[in-house]
Amino acid sequence: RAILMLLATASMTPNAIAEHFDCSRQAVSKHIQILQECEVVSNRQQGREIYYEIELEKMREIDIWLERFRKLWDDKFNQLDNVLENLKSE
Repeated sequence: RAILMLLATASMTPNAIAEHFDCSRQAVSKHIQILQECEVVSNRQQGREIYYEIELEKMREIDIWLERFRKLWDDKFNQLDNVLENLKSE
């Protein structure tokens, strides 16, 4: 999530991303690789450097998918609120 937050503001090289974390560059690269496999992050070559950037369209797809769960969770929490309110008034 932290990598996605960084990339939401600008494209970054692996070294620039790794500077924000207290783990090895290899560990950060592994996380980036997983994000690429999920198609949430892509890369582009610019000279010798590789820049990673967030895939906004894929993030929109994820948001749409998660919206179903948000509604389900809201319903469940509302039901729990009702149960707790009933217990409180008894």
